[in-house]
Amino acid sequence: MTILVTGSAGHLGEALVRRLRADGRDVRGIDIKPSPFTDHVGSISDEAFVREAMQGATGVIHSATLHKPHVATHSKRQFVDTNVAGTVALLEAAVAQRVRAFVFTSTTSAFGAALSPAPGQPAAWIDEHVVPVPKNIYGATKIAAEGMCELVARKDGLPVLVLRTSRFFPEDDDNAGVRAEYGTANMQANELLYRRADIDDIVEAHLCALAKAPALGFGRYIVSAPPPFTRADVAALRTDAPAVVRRLFPDVDTLYAARGWKLLPSLDRVYDSHRAVRDLGWQPKRDFAHVLDCLRRGEEFRSPMALAIGKKGYHDEVFADGPYPVTP
Repeated sequence: MTILVTGSAGHLGEALVRRLRADGRDVRGIDIKPSPFTDHVGSISDEAFVREAMQGATGVIHSATLHKPHVATHSKRQFVDTNVAGTVALLEAAVAQRVRAFVFTSTTSAFGAALSPAPGQPAAWIDEHVVPVPKNIYGATKIAAEGMCELVARKDGLPVLVLRTSRFFPEDDDNAGVRAEYGTANMQANELLYRRADIDDIVEAHLCALAKAPALGFGRYIVSAPPPFTRADVAALRTDAPAVVRRLFPDVDTLYAARGWKLLPSLDRVYDSHRAVRDLGWQPKRDFAHVLDCLRRGEEFRSPMALAIGKKGYHDEVFADGPYPVTP
């Protein structure tokens, strides 16, 4: 049973190949760039390459993509070619190969403007019922690719699950103001409250989805560390997030002070991943409570997988003003 992993030189692709190899499973990594985790080098927009790579595959995890950091450096056509046409090429090859399960890595960024409530409004509670309003070509092409996944699942009977993943990359924040105000570990710990998951948990969600896809047929799932909040907290989270966090975790200030950390004053959204937990049998291990447990024990809260993969960047060049360029 061979699992084809696209984007095997990237953060998630490498993590998936590492995990599948460690589990003793037959995995084939493909990417446009060579790496120790890439078996075949080529573009997913090359249909002949995709058909050849798909030979003998029984499952596909499609994590290859142009990301948000590429918006300032790549054209809209390049995004369409990779994120949409590349996904279609993989879907068609998977149907021809009679693949048993196809998992597509999408993104919570696809929700776009729905993630940003107007001034004075409560934090947005983001679940699978929220309608995406893409803000850029990245979000637009991921939503288009999701649509192709649904179409192929419905018309051709290919079991496909779409995972809208939250942040899991280890790089510094793209916002210069955030980088100046919060250390990387501090910010990523804060994000586990509402918009991040550890890459090891993201990998586990993909493997759960691969196993569940034949029974579920098609579905979209938000994959993010389960938040400690409820919908009743959204107004307070927007006006005084630390008060809500302190109510739930009374020793957070003491634990944070020992590291020189601080909480975010306001949260604008909360990703609700309970459906993925329920339907996929996903059991994430690293949430905000885990962070505090690690702080109490003086341990690293990030997984060994996250530390092993480390920072990869998204470009071959280094930029003076941040980890990657950002369009206005």
